[in-house]
Amino acid sequence: MSRILAIDSGLTVTKAVIFDTEGRQVAVARRNVRQSMPAPRHVERDMDDLWRQTASAIREAMAASGTAPGGIAAVAATAHGDGVYLLDREAAPLGRGVLSLDSRAAEVVRDWQADGTGADSLRITGQVPHASAPSALLRWIRDREPERFARIGHLLACKDWLRARLTGTIGTDRTEASTSFADVGTQAWSEEALALFGLGALRDALPEVGHSAQVVGAVTAEAAALTGLAEGTPVAAGLHDVTASALGIGAHQPGIVGIVAGTYSINECVSAAPAVDPGWFCRSAIEPGLWNTMSISPASTTNYDWFLGTFCGADRILAEREGRSIHEALSGELKRGLSRASSVIYHPYLFGSPRGAEPSASLIGLRGWHDRGDVLAALMEGIVFNHREHVDLLRGAFPAEEARLTGGASRNPAVAQLFADVLGMPVTVTETDEAAAWGAALCAGAAVGLFSRFDADPRDLAAASVRYVPDGGRRAHYEGRYRTYLASAAALEGTWGAVNALDVQGRTPGDG
Repeated sequence: MSRILAIDSGLTVTKAVIFDTEGRQVAVARRNVRQSMPAPRHVERDMDDLWRQTASAIREAMAASGTAPGGIAAVAATAHGDGVYLLDREAAPLGRGVLSLDSRAAEVVRDWQADGTGADSLRITGQVPHASAPSALLRWIRDREPERFARIGHLLACKDWLRARLTGTIGTDRTEASTSFADVGTQAWSEEALALFGLGALRDALPEVGHSAQVVGAVTAEAAALTGLAEGTPVAAGLHDVTASALGIGAHQPGIVGIVAGTYSINECVSAAPAVDPGWFCRSAIEPGLWNTMSISPASTTNYDWFLGTFCGADRILAEREGRSIHEALSGELKRGLSRASSVIYHPYLFGSPRGAEPSASLIGLRGWHDRGDVLAALMEGIVFNHREHVDLLRGAFPAEEARLTGGASRNPAVAQLFADVLGMPVTVTETDEAAAWGAALCAGAAVGLFSRFDADPRDLAAASVRYVPDGGRRAHYEGRYRTYLASAAALEGTWGAVNALDVQGRTPGDG
C-alpha cells in the first residue's frame, strides 16, 4: 500500500509523519530544533540544523514503520509561517532563520502605523504588518544589516527551505506568498507592496509560486542518502501550517471557524471573496479565488508550556517515574481550579498579543488563599479568552455556527469544553493528532493522484470526532469573566511601555 510522508516543522519541534491513504497515522518521529535568542526580541534557528534534524526524523519514521524507500508515494512539507529564511544567490543560508516569535521589528511596525504605511498595506495586501511579518523583518535587515540585505538572493519561508533541501528547487505556494507581498485581489506578487515597504530591490528574490498540491521537484540523491527516501520521490509545494491545520481538521471551507491552540492563537475562516479589516490577515487559501482570513496572535498554549517548564519541573520528574504525563498529573488541579470561583485573571501575552508587541503577560487578582490550581485555571482561561477575542472579530463578518479545534490542548476534554463554554458555540475535535501534517499529506497525495483533490479527505470525520456543546450556566459564568479580562487588559495599556523600559535599563547600582 502507498504511503505519504508529511513534514511539519514548528517553532521548537520538527516532525516527520507517515500516513496511509486512508488517513491513518503510521509513524511519527520528532526532533527538537534549538532556538537562538542572541538579543532581546530576537528568536532564530540554525537553518542547516533544522534540515539535519528533519532528515533524522524522516529516517526514524521510515525505520519505525518499516517503510521501504520506495514505499513513499509523495512528500510535502508544512511549517510555521511568517518570519524569514534567507538564501544568498548561491542558495546557501544567509544567516539564521528568523522565527515568527521574533519581535525585533516592532519599532518598524510602529513607524509604519504612524506614517500611514500600515493602512496602505491593508489596502494592497489585505493585512497590516506585524513585528514578525516578512515585510517588517526585511525592512529591519535593510536598515540595520545592509551588507546582509545586499546579499539576499532568495526569500523563503520555513517549509520552502525544507523543500529546497529535499529537491534542490526553490519556490513557494499561494498560502505562503500572501504573508506580505501579494496583492489581496489578484493573489499575485505585488511590486506596489514591495515599493511601499522600501523593498523594491528584492523583486528578483521572490520565489516562483505553485499550487500547494502541485509536484515541484523530486528527492535528490543527497537528500535520499540523509533521509532514507528513494531518489526521485515526488515532492509537492506544501503549504503554510495555519492553512494545513484547518485542512487537516476539515475546517478549510466556508461556514466553519478553524481554531489552532498551539504556540500561536490561530483562528481562521475561508471565504469566496476577500474581506479586509485591521483585525485580521486576509490571505490566499489553497485554491485560486478563495481566501483564508486569519485572526492570530502569539498568545496561546505556549503560555502553558512556559508554566510547565518554569513551575512544574519536579512534578514532571515525578510523573515520569510513575508512568504518567505531566498533563495527566495536573488535570485534577486544573479541574478543581475551573470549578470554583476565583478573582485570578491572566493575560497570555508572553510573546505577543492581539494588541501588538508592547503588552506583556500579567496575572492579576491573586490572593494568599489561591493555589497553583487557581493560577493554572486562570492561565487556561486566558488562553481561551484570547482565542475568543479573535473569533468574535471573525464571527462579525463570516457566518459560522461551529468551530473545529486542534492543538495539543484540545486533547484535554476539560479544555475542549472550556472552548465551547467560552465561545458559546459547538466545538468539534477530531481524532487526528497531527492535523497540520495530515493537511500536508492531503496535498502530497493529491499531487500524485492518490486523492482526486487536496480536500478529498478519505476519513469519516463524523465518526472520528468528538463534539462539545456549550453548557448554559458555564457560558454565563465565563461571559462575566471574559468582560473582566477585556476591561483589565484595557486598563493596563498605559503601563506596558514603562514596564518594557525596565527590561533594557541594565543592572541596578551595586549588583555584582
